[in-house]
Amino acid sequence: MDRLQSMQIFSRVVEMHSFTRAADSLSLPPSRVTRAVKELEAVLGVCLIRRTTRHISLTSEGSHYYDHCRRLLADIEAVESSFPGKAEQPRGRLRVDMTLSLARLVVIPAIKDFQSRFPGVELTMTMSDRTVELVQEGIDCVIRAGIPEDSPSLIAKRVASFNWVTCASPEYLAQHGIPTTLDDLDNHQAVGYLSSRTARPMEWDFIVNGEERSVRMRETLIVNDTDAYVACALEGVGLIRAGSYMVLSHLRSGKLRQVLTDYRSPAVPLSVLYPKNRHLSPTVRAFVDWIAKIMREAETSWRTEVKD
Repeated sequence: MDRLQSMQIFSRVVEMHSFTRAADSLSLPPSRVTRAVKELEAVLGVCLIRRTTRHISLTSEGSHYYDHCRRLLADIEAVESSFPGKAEQPRGRLRVDMTLSLARLVVIPAIKDFQSRFPGVELTMTMSDRTVELVQEGIDCVIRAGIPEDSPSLIAKRVASFNWVTCASPEYLAQHGIPTTLDDLDNHQAVGYLSSRTARPMEWDFIVNGEERSVRMRETLIVNDTDAYVACALEGVGLIRAGSYMVLSHLRSGKLRQVLTDYRSPAVPLSVLYPKNRHLSPTVRAFVDWIAKIMREAETSWRTEVKD
């Protein structure tokens, strides 16, 4: 048994969530992929993958082994990439996860630049705002808003930040008036946003006299999708408090108007999180460096065109 190839096959099965898809991506017969995993399990004396007719999942031993496989394969890739003729040539599969709004408004408009720079990278983007298990789910890195929790297995690299913008449609403001103080919010209605982390509507935080003040709005409608959230504001349902990048185009067009500009909100960091390996894969490194550049450029636009 070629142990290194078997580790590569096992890792691909985990990342593709399927023996069949792994075989297709590696241009191998499905029987060869199945045999490689079985041989690994026989040598190690443990079950790595639970198999059912509909899906596969890692055992605790499988998750532990996959983590080490990723590190070892990344080390090999890093060493090979360091030789003349191989440097700056990231290649292979890369899976990243981010929120739908960030993907649609910031990343996808610039994605052709990434593809032209790194044509050897096969990129898969998934969209969510939930907590993910990077190793268990075969995800190379995620982009998340907020202050990351300390983790012994993850590195968090801050790439940008955005500010909250309180806004509404001109039609709503014409009907209900323009709030100029936080006390005025008692006379207004808002669209609520359901946090994926707490499963509760998010409060609105402002900085008043150097201290944070939380405001609980009267919500006539609550949603859990950022596109739906902004759409409700465009329809005049109520006030919203959204990330600057989510509403910038609508503020430019006049479809939304910013209010309470004298009240700042705490800036929200955007970070890329990836597994803590001794040698970061050149492919992951290329994406992290690229997304940091894209985010810094976008942040400049958010800050110059939206009043903090």
